[in-house]
Amino acid sequence: MIDYKLIGGRIKKARKANKMTQEYLSEKLDVSAEYISRLENGASKINLEMLCRIAAFLNVKPESLLSGASMGSDNYFHHEMAKNLKKCSPAKIRVIADIIKKISDL
Repeated sequence: MIDYKLIGGRIKKARKANKMTQEYLSEKLDVSAEYISRLENGASKINLEMLCRIAAFLNVKPESLLSGASMGSDNYFHHEMAKNLKKCSPAKIRVIADIIKKISDL
């Protein structure tokens, strides 16, 4: 399930990191400031084209807006592992931990 509030929060964080207002971003993307506000609050669903346009303008990778981590970043796999571990039972987590230990001891 897609969490549009999280995506919107990441857009807002990237926009603020670039010291931009919603109005400035909306002008550059030729959309309304209200639309940007709705995206940032998760009230509107974002399509892939707009996600990529926003990411390019804010100089971030689209995957970082989607998942919070870029595949090229050092913490991408940590994020992915944590997400997948949440789905596992304690028994499965023990097996995974044993496998990781054995591989890291090589």
